[in-house]
Amino acid sequence: MFKKFLILIMPLVLVCVFLMNATAQSDTKEYNFKKGEILDLLFLTTKPDTKANFDRYKKTVFPVGFKFSYQSQPGFGITSYVEGNHHPSGLVLGKWNSLVQREQFLTNIVKEVPDFHEQRRALFSFFGLTYYEMQADMQFQVRGDKYNVVTAYWKARPKDFERFVNDFKTASKKAGGSEIIELTGGESPFGYYYQPDFLVVTEWENQAAFEAFHKTNKAMDTKGVLHVNQFVIN
Repeated sequence: MFKKFLILIMPLVLVCVFLMNATAQSDTKEYNFKKGEILDLLFLTTKPDTKANFDRYKKTVFPVGFKFSYQSQPGFGITSYVEGNHHPSGLVLGKWNSLVQREQFLTNIVKEVPDFHEQRRALFSFFGLTYYEMQADMQFQVRGDKYNVVTAYWKARPKDFERFVNDFKTASKKAGGSEIIELTGGESPFGYYYQPDFLVVTEWENQAAFEAFHKTNKAMDTKGVLHVNQFVIN
């Protein structure tokens, strides 16, 4: 009788496992950048009741971005804030073919859309931007079934900051964190400053694992650190 029960239920179990795996895979966001391409990180908070403004923004600003090679990438909502006083509600990623084209957009956008900055101010209560030139080919993924944390640090004293970052990375790895991507040397355009000296996205098995590490992180010597921003993405 038990064997018959197993024969009947096993196909259902396999289907459930398959669906669970398929869902986890569909929640995985994958990125592929070649050397010389540009990764944009946009930290945004959108104002309420701005659909009409956004529709106009898409019609006027987006085509200029596309002309200079802009390609949208999967983004994230921000689910909770851990450290710092920057509280964006979303993290948007973008790609450009080259640093030249990225900066050509910055040079030409106001010529082509004279009220570009006014449109952004009407849409977003917070808009921070950092862009990074890839120094080598880079592939990474962010899994939706894990607990993913973005941490950004600004330096105050270079030598102390370098020591702090090394300690942070060592402690994170020891506690079970897996580094997804580490970024340094970014640039921010005038008026949209968000330019940390060290930014890392770390994957944790769950919230409890991260919070255990965070206790260690909070106890670290921060005399070389000017500022921090840390939040959870989904």
